[in-house]
Formats: sequence, structure tokens, C-alpha cells
Amino acid sequence: MGFMNKIKTNNSDVNIDPEFEPVKGADRAVEDGTLDDSVIAEEAMGETVKKFREKLKVCESEKIEYLTGWQRAKADLINARKRDETERAEFLKYANENLIHDLIPVLDHWDMARSHQESWEKVDKNWRVGVESIFTQLVKALTENGLVEIDPMGEKFDHSKHEAMAYEPVNEKDRDGVVVQVIQKGYVLNGKVLKAAKVKVGEWKKVGE
Repeated sequence: MGFMNKIKTNNSDVNIDPEFEPVKGADRAVEDGTLDDSVIAEEAMGETVKKFREKLKVCESEKIEYLTGWQRAKADLINARKRDETERAEFLKYANENLIHDLIPVLDHWDMARSHQESWEKVDKNWRVGVESIFTQLVKALTENGLVEIDPMGEKFDHSKHEAMAYEPVNEKDRDGVVVQVIQKGYVLNGKVLKAAKVKVGEWKKVGE
């Protein structure tokens, strides 16, 4: 037919350029005997929407992946900070443990000196008051750093905080296993026993045993 081809329509033959590239869907339109621009546009739009949907699906998947990774990283950072804070707090609680432990004998010697009240009262009053003031300041400093005295007189014997130096017979059953004398006080630093209290424990036995 030369350089021009013919397409048969409902009305007449139409000559078109052989280099013309038909839009997708045009073949079906030709076969049907119609060439409706709206059909071609609709199919082209459908392809475009389909591509956008595929891209959107990929974006949604990537968004979820990135969000999950960010949330995990954020949670790890928060947990790491909490661990650091806890470890720092624990370190500070016991940072002075060795120093405080070395000062405990001073407290013991003070109790021994004060236990002889008569002799203590004979010491020069001004000197005695000065020493008592210094000791009070020392105790205050230790207490502010978490040191607590264990004076378990009358309490039930506790292996975790008390050291039984002897057992003393008692007549009352309810005093069995109870601390009846504190030989030497104990000390706890922020819940940790630095020194167990040395005590005598009551021991009740039935008559005739």
C-alpha cells in the first residue's frame, strides 16, 4: 500500500503514517473497530497508578524497617543510660567503703572508753567535752555517708548481721535465741554489713534437761 497504511473504521478508510506508534490498547480498539481516546487514556492511567502503588508499597516497607530500627536503637540507648546511672549510683554508695571500714575501730575504742563511765567522768571536763564534740562530728559524717549502727540488744539472733560469741542460759522461753548482751556493736553501710555485731545469745532449756 506504499508508505501509508489504512485502518478501517466504522465510517471509512483512514490513511496513517507507518512510523506512528499506537498507544497501548489501541490494537484492541482497532480490532473492535473503534479508537476511543478515553479508553487509551484510562489504560495509561491504570498503568501509572499501578506503578505508584508498587512504589508506595516499597516506601511503606522501608518506613517500617527504618522506624523499627530507630525505635530499637532508642530503646538500647535508654537502657544503656539506665545501666550507667545504676552502676554510678552503686559505685558512689560504696566508694568510701575502705575508708569507713578503717574508721570502725575508732568507734569501737570510743565505746570501750565510754563503757567505763566512772573513769570517763574523772577526766578533765573541758578535754572530755572537746573529744565528745569531735566524736559527734565523726559519727555525723559517717552517718551521712550511709553508715548505720547495729545494736541488736533484745532482738532475735540473725546470722547475717550478728556473730554469736557465747550462749547464755535463760529462764524465759521467749528469750530463747534472743540477743541478751551486745559485746561489740556492728555496722552496715548502705545495706551492706561491714561488721557483724558480736553478741551473747539466750538459750532456754527445760527443767531437768
